[in-house]
Amino acid sequence: MSEVASVPLLDLQAQYGPIRGDVLAAVTRVCDSQRFIGGPEVEALEGELAVMLGVGAAVGVSSGTDALLAAMMALGIGPGDEVVTTTYSFFATAGCIARLGARPVLADIDPVTCNIDPAAAAAAITPRTRAIVPVHLYGCSAEMAPILEAASRAGVPVVEDAAQAIGARYHGRAVGGLGAVGCFSFFPSKNLGAFGDGGLVTTSDAALANRIRLLRNHGAERRYFHTSVGGNFRLDAIQAAVLRVKLPHLAAWTEARRRNADRYRELLGSLVVRGLVELPVEPEGLYHIYNQFVIRLDERDRVKAGLDARRVGCEIYYPVPFHLQECFAGLGYRKGEFPAAEDAAARTLALPIYGELTEDQQRYVVESIAQIVG
Repeated sequence: MSEVASVPLLDLQAQYGPIRGDVLAAVTRVCDSQRFIGGPEVEALEGELAVMLGVGAAVGVSSGTDALLAAMMALGIGPGDEVVTTTYSFFATAGCIARLGARPVLADIDPVTCNIDPAAAAAAITPRTRAIVPVHLYGCSAEMAPILEAASRAGVPVVEDAAQAIGARYHGRAVGGLGAVGCFSFFPSKNLGAFGDGGLVTTSDAALANRIRLLRNHGAERRYFHTSVGGNFRLDAIQAAVLRVKLPHLAAWTEARRRNADRYRELLGSLVVRGLVELPVEPEGLYHIYNQFVIRLDERDRVKAGLDARRVGCEIYYPVPFHLQECFAGLGYRKGEFPAAEDAAARTLALPIYGELTEDQQRYVVESIAQIVG
């Protein structure tokens, strides 16, 4: 075995060390200004991200969840409406639909990428559909062309859940700028993570961007005068300052994740040949940022327990699809209805993939898996 005592799923300390001085200077700058809500730091970050993502406007918000919520509120989605989305994602994807009183209409996933199956999404559209919400899961773009085509035929917008996918590209175009609106998360574990919660909404529709800005501030453009009922969805200036320090490093950090993904493919090769492990796929024309590196195994739970015992960080994203969640029982879906998602929930396991992961650490991860599976 490699000479490694443990491998965390994510090591934020390793990322923080080289940029510590710049981060502290940025935070001090905000503290000295005493401008903590909105202001120049948030505006500068929004401009930098709009350029990077190739969109007309980027609006900073309080979390990835609130990005989804504000985007759908701005589109007028509410009670009696239906929104087509995947059954396999982080809870906020469907939870925000339900919070607005709309009905999540779920679709199965592609069994290879774990992203929404475009044909299933198209088949789920009804006259009550008001939006389609594909998720760019694990950092890999959904197959957007057929989704956009289906949405165009139905006359409904596409809301991209890009919470895990900042910097991912679909045939050369950044995700978050493909549909009507894109939603990003800056949760600390993301490739571009804040020092707390934060999010972003992107669009090239100027009127929609203005409405999102209004809604993030309780529907008020002028203090105490409210034209809409919005929420407190504002991005803190300290978080924006931290993100501005990190943003110039994002491309290098992503490339490091991609190199680690390539090394895993090499190290896990013998287990793949033996049929013991299935690797994630990067479809042609798609640029994967590897927010997670997710493998599939039979006896996944036994392997996870073995890795836990060997102090190897790993996680299941996600153990229960939406159609089997207790809170969505009223939607009327049944076990077995979405077999690809149920298979993923039973067999997927995320391994450490952060950019600072060393070759010795990766070898320890793979050797541990090999010992467990035999």
